[in-house]
Amino acid sequence: MQFSRLPVRSLGEHPLNPLDRAVWPATLPPVARVLDTGLELGAATILVGENGSGKSTLVEAIALAYGLGSEGGSTGAMHSTRATESELWDHLQLVRNAGASKRGYFLRAETMHGFYTYLEEHPGSRPDIPFHERSHGESFIELVADRFRGPGLWVLDEPESALSFSGCLALLRLLTSLLEDGRSQVVLSTHSPVLAALPSATVYEVGEWGLRERPWMDLALVDDYTRFLLDPQAFLGEV
Repeated sequence: MQFSRLPVRSLGEHPLNPLDRAVWPATLPPVARVLDTGLELGAATILVGENGSGKSTLVEAIALAYGLGSEGGSTGAMHSTRATESELWDHLQLVRNAGASKRGYFLRAETMHGFYTYLEEHPGSRPDIPFHERSHGESFIELVADRFRGPGLWVLDEPESALSFSGCLALLRLLTSLLEDGRSQVVLSTHSPVLAALPSATVYEVGEWGLRERPWMDLALVDDYTRFLLDPQAFLGEV
């Protein structure tokens, strides 16, 4: 099988713990689609869509079902301040590839400040990055470079919130390098056309239709940015 060395082959609803379709987040079309028909995961899977469409809900659920910390971290991470995650993860079943890495890491934009504090208060065996002495974007890139190493599942929820254009390019290079050996896997939600351009990624637009696979050039996200950059004033008149 082409992706036999990747950590996760697919995901779908757990047959022994179905989720009521009348209850949120199953009422979100992309969530219902995954529960009803499942989702295959290749080396890189990217979800793009409007706020509230369900992309972060799905990414978060994949991370938790894999065993990653709900507010960021590796498998078995204990950091938690206020539980806001949905119950979707408990209704998902991940199909893993035999012999693949079980390592992974989850980073989500909305909890990074508290996560940096947690890491500083719980140091490991070697000196860590002085997170709060760096800018938000610098800390984020250094954390990815330090923690995302070797085979594993690397999950990111809207990382562009911390990053400039050049920061997005730096993250894109790091993720591209991770994927080169064929044993690492990336799952990412984003509003950034830069991050959505991750080479070889399968990109899904998330919305009222559920999930639809789209080429990068055909994404509404890319079209919106292109039109805005060509004529900002005219574009603003459409909003």
